[in-house]
Amino acid sequence: MNFALIDDDEAVRSMLQDIIEDYDLGTVVLSLPSAVEVTGELLRRQDIQILIIDLLMPGESGTEAVTRLAGEFPGKIIMLSQVESKDMVGSAYESGVDYYITKPLNRNEIVSVLKSVSEHLRLSAFAQNLQNSLAGLSPQNLPKETAPKSLRREAEGKLRELGISSAVGATDMLDILNYLESPAAATESKSGSLPPLKAIFSAVAETRGTDPVRESKAMEQRLRRTIFQALVSVAGMGIVDCTNPKFEDAAPLYFDYADVRLIMKVLENDQRPQMSQVRINIKKFLQALWDASKQNKA
Repeated sequence: MNFALIDDDEAVRSMLQDIIEDYDLGTVVLSLPSAVEVTGELLRRQDIQILIIDLLMPGESGTEAVTRLAGEFPGKIIMLSQVESKDMVGSAYESGVDYYITKPLNRNEIVSVLKSVSEHLRLSAFAQNLQNSLAGLSPQNLPKETAPKSLRREAEGKLRELGISSAVGATDMLDILNYLESPAAATESKSGSLPPLKAIFSAVAETRGTDPVRESKAMEQRLRRTIFQALVSVAGMGIVDCTNPKFEDAAPLYFDYADVRLIMKVLENDQRPQMSQVRINIKKFLQALWDASKQNKA
């Protein structure tokens, strides 16, 4: 893993670098006293996977820097601060921070967090490579912009938060949301609930000009794999920081919390999660995604 350290206290940066090197956690590529000149392009060029940044710094605060870098840096962001105000911590997470560590720094906590973040990144990379391979086995020429732009934008943001925006089933989810916004779906649904999954899959398959029976079965499997990837991603987030608002919101909204806890235990034991260990509730996930996307759109 490549790290970037940004803190106006040189002693803090030195301590972090020593920990990273002593425990073979990666390489410190950038070590800077200010975030003013840091850009997303610089972080990408240096192939930074993990950015550790202080909250309170002269020139530009850590929160301001993270907000400025939003959408430009694809890695994980860990914020350091002596401030323990719940409101300020919440603002940090809202700006795009993934994890928050309070000062004075504790070596054991730093090691634990960095190991968990690194493992989360490795799991995400593994899942992405696996899904790229699966996508290569069953290529699809599907329309890229099928959902209404505002709804699609909100849904894509939700999928990014869950770590599945480029997953094999992401396009299926967006096409399903497009169908759910249609008058045809309104006649099938009751009181804002989803129509039967079979009806949804068949309708989406027909819009693609494919065989409804065969495509419905394939779609269901893609969705199961993608939702499982999201579950693993959320569980990994909870291991690092179970008070992270993103975790607190996503875990009960999209999944059965018992399944989230089970996958967290599997990851904590350095084992590889298996889809057979949990119950994938496609309808619950799609209902939550649709409701959340509509709410943000409004």
